[in-house]
Amino acid sequence: MGPRSFGAAIAGFTALALTACTGGGTPGPAGSASGSESISSEASSALPYAGAPKVSDPLPPSVLSGDPCADALTPDQVKAALGSPVRTKPDTIGGLGPFCSWTNTDTTSAAKISVAFDTTTHQGLSGAYQNSKPQSKVWQESTIDGLPAVTHVSEHDHCQIFVGLADDALIDVGGYLSLSKIDKADPCETTKKVVSAVVTTLKQKAGS
Repeated sequence: MGPRSFGAAIAGFTALALTACTGGGTPGPAGSASGSESISSEASSALPYAGAPKVSDPLPPSVLSGDPCADALTPDQVKAALGSPVRTKPDTIGGLGPFCSWTNTDTTSAAKISVAFDTTTHQGLSGAYQNSKPQSKVWQESTIDGLPAVTHVSEHDHCQIFVGLADDALIDVGGYLSLSKIDKADPCETTKKVVSAVVTTLKQKAGS
């Protein structure tokens, strides 16, 4: 896959994970300092915060109960985004939740997409607004199939999109350009298509 690092994506996930244990450095709706206790009802009622929008038509928590490698995208959707051959890699981001990445293993491509289910912080988009927005070069608010979303760019070849599934739940979808397209294409173009596919799949899982 060449010398390119995927550190920006991990840094973004880490920033979100920090919300669960530190509250991003501010008191109030971030839960306990240890991160091991459940969020109180008072903290939950404080969501959203940090300028994050409220999710008016939330999805149930059950949509994030599975494995993103199996539940986020179909094989056809992955192929449409990356071509083939593709390597699928399941993982877990500490303090955040289950994570899956798909990489085109052709060394001339190395294009990559990833999906993380935030099942730990319980801060939804508020955590992203508080911790990731200050680091972002691009911060674009939008909606995807009726759900609030934010496009976050911190490196020229990488794009992350956070989607609020509920005030206390989100998914984090990332995309890297193929090596041949770096500085020649918008890394968010493919990522937005992937996000739309993931949201559609999760809404179907919810029966909505």
